Amino acid sequence: MATPLPLTGIVVTRDEAGRIARCLGPLLAVCREVIVLDSGSTDDTVAIARGMGAQVEHQEWLGYASQKNTAISRAGQPWVLLLDADEWLEPGAVDALRALFETGAVEHADAWRLRRRAHFLGHRMRGGGFAREPLPRLFRNHLRYEIRPVHEELDTRGQRVANSRIGIEHEIAGCPEAHWRKLEGHARLWADDQARRGRVVLPGRGELAALAYLLKHVVLRLGVVDGLPGLRFHWLQARYARLKYQLLDDAA
Repeated sequence: MATPLPLTGIVVTRDEAGRIARCLGPLLAVCREVIVLDSGSTDDTVAIARGMGAQVEHQEWLGYASQKNTAISRAGQPWVLLLDADEWLEPGAVDALRALFETGAVEHADAWRLRRRAHFLGHRMRGGGFAREPLPRLFRNHLRYEIRPVHEELDTRGQRVANSRIGIEHEIAGCPEAHWRKLEGHARLWADDQARRGRVVLPGRGELAALAYLLKHVVLRLGVVDGLPGLRFHWLQARYARLKYQLLDDAA
C-alpha cells in the first residue's frame, strides 16, 4: 500500500449522501487524514463518510468562507487539499499529486492551482471558462479564505502561487432548475453585501454584465463547442450576472 502524503483532505458537507463517496475515495487514497466538516446532514452523508474512514466533525453553518476556515484550522498535516462535495479528483490526479510531493516540487510554492472542469447535465465541458478553471486548492495549512458572503477565495497575498497539472471534476447540477436556485441564492448574498458597502448601480449595468459574460465565455473562450448543454449553462450564468445587479438596484 502506498504511503499517504503529508496532506489533510478537507470536504465541507450537508446532505451529500449521493456524492460524498465519489469525492472521498481518491482523497482517502492519497491523504494522511481526511476531515469532513458537516453542518447537520439529515441523510446518510455522515454514515457514509465515517464508513469510508474519514474523520467526521460537526459545525453549524457559519458561511461559505468561515466554514472552510474552521475545517482548515483542524488540519493536522502541513498541506491541505480542499474539495467541495460535488467535486472529485480526475483519473491520474493521485499520481500527479504523489509526483509533486515525491520530487520535492511542492515546496516551491505556498499554494498550487488545480484545474477544475465543469460537468453540466451529464456533459463534460470542453470550452468556456469553466472547462479548465484554475483554483488554488492545494495549499499550506496556515492559509485561509477571505471572508465573503459568496464566491469565497483563498487569500494568497504575499504567498507563492503556482500552477499544477492536477485536475478536478465538478458536477454543477443535475438539472437546470437546481442550478438556477443556487445562483439565485448566491445573487442575493452578493447584492446584500454590496448594498451594505454602499455600492451604486449604474443604469444598464446588469444587461452589460450579461452580454460581457456571453462574449467572454461563449465566443472568446469557445463555449459554443459544448453544444446545447453548454449554451444552456452559459445562458443561466449570464442571467445570474444580470440578476446580481437587479437585486442590488432593488436593495439600494
